[in-house]
Amino acid sequence: MNEKWWKNAVVYQIYPRSFKDSNGDGIGDLEGIYEKLDYLAELGIDVIWMSPVYKSPNDDNGYDISDYQDIMDDFGTMDDFDRVLKKAHSLNIKIMMDLVVNHTSDEHKWFIESKKSKDNPYHDYYMWADPDKNGNPPNRWESCFSGSAWEYVESVGQFYLHSFSRKQPDLNWDNPKVREEVFKMMTWWCDKGIDGFRMDVISMISKYPGLPDGPENGNGYTGNTSCDGPNIHKYLREMNEKVLSKYRLITVGECPGVNAEQAKKYANIDGSELDMIFQFEHVSGSALKPCHHGKWDGEAMTMPELRANFTKWQKDLEGCAWNSLFLSNHDQPRCVSRFGNDSEQYRELSAKMLATMTHFQKGTPYVYQGEELGMTNAYMENIADYRDIESLNAYKELTTKENIPAKTVMGYIKAVGRDNARTPMQWDASDNGGFTSGTPWLQVNKNYKTINAAAQVNDPDSVFAYYKKLIALRHTNEVMVNGVYDVLIPDHPQIYAYTRTLGDKQLLVLCNDSEKEVGVPAEIEEKIAGAQGILIQNYKDVKAGVLRPYEAVVYAW
Repeated sequence: MNEKWWKNAVVYQIYPRSFKDSNGDGIGDLEGIYEKLDYLAELGIDVIWMSPVYKSPNDDNGYDISDYQDIMDDFGTMDDFDRVLKKAHSLNIKIMMDLVVNHTSDEHKWFIESKKSKDNPYHDYYMWADPDKNGNPPNRWESCFSGSAWEYVESVGQFYLHSFSRKQPDLNWDNPKVREEVFKMMTWWCDKGIDGFRMDVISMISKYPGLPDGPENGNGYTGNTSCDGPNIHKYLREMNEKVLSKYRLITVGECPGVNAEQAKKYANIDGSELDMIFQFEHVSGSALKPCHHGKWDGEAMTMPELRANFTKWQKDLEGCAWNSLFLSNHDQPRCVSRFGNDSEQYRELSAKMLATMTHFQKGTPYVYQGEELGMTNAYMENIADYRDIESLNAYKELTTKENIPAKTVMGYIKAVGRDNARTPMQWDASDNGGFTSGTPWLQVNKNYKTINAAAQVNDPDSVFAYYKKLIALRHTNEVMVNGVYDVLIPDHPQIYAYTRTLGDKQLLVLCNDSEKEVGVPAEIEEKIAGAQGILIQNYKDVKAGVLRPYEAVVYAW
């Protein structure tokens, strides 16, 4: 069943709360997704990764699940989900569910039972620990959402671990009953007809025995020593054997803290665990500017850093494992604002350049909703306009405990806060960008009147049209899918140049990630002279000897 069909596929991530509201309550829903499936078919994508739609009290926008086999009231019903699945399949679009099994909601029936007593059969479904001799948590682990990762429960006289919100208790994967429950639930969804799983923070499900402290200045991921634990591959192989191998699926694991050597185990080409992983080195900030407050005071990687990081992953995984390719998702700021230039002059050019740079690498590309339109960061001015628990917690902690001026903290949040990606999808120039007839749960980006789907779908020069062409190329160009990657001029300050080679066929990708016109080095010009043609470009013509601001061009042999 392990046919690697996903190598030729392009995945589109939907954040349901922000995609399309069908009933005017200001919240996106399954019926809204149903209404817009034809738009996605027009774009040409193969797979929808749907962020969680399960029953949830919504403390972390659905990543806190209270029932894995029911639908959140905000989004509709299971019948609505079944309609989406059926129509998507009729359009040759597959559905990949978001599997969140490092933790549940504290309102899940397992946890409600777990905290009743130490003798309760569900108590060991979660990570409980006794206080130390002073009544404090067993270690100094911090939540990824700020503050302690431990919460005390009087009824059992113990602390439970929550790597994220206190309403997201971590499951105890060392308990075989937990694994059995999870595999049974996954099988239920597969039998329903879904086509894959994106696995939320899956590298965190195996904790280190004894719960040792990590680095004193570590964040919630590194300070907890909770990534890539000793049993992680045992548990994933068991999952593969009992569930994944029995269906024709696409699987991708979100793996914070995992390096390339570790990735070869998670996504080994023998197919014994996952098809690919998400790693986050390239979106974790530049090493040139010291960070004192986690991700908040960081800056995006420079072009040389980004190129070096992409090259490392391309070369290290060659022949060993499969890459996932992304610059955007629901946890990241908009890529055109972070890595490109979202000014009116350069937004479209840089959006197309970034897409070219990413999609021509070896791996499966992921497009986050609105990326195909060149949607930008929202830059909301007031903390009251934000909804993301991570941003709200960071604002409180940085302004009070760290005494950082509110204006400075707002600058951090405007640059990298997760709500930048979660503002509603911009469908047209009508009120609220056509997302809702009501009041949106999160305000729509103010630029929706000029940046929206209706303005782009029939425009052959639009960002949408460019993505459509890129996606079509992946379906037909074998070099783009399987060619070997090699970087050229690796020390150039602005130009990212690389080749993809398969047999006697080759592609040359040239990208200028700057607002300056830069000269093309002689060795590249000499190579271009022998090209058979141009596969795609974001300017209408080519100017000999130079790359213009944010220019991208792909030559073919």
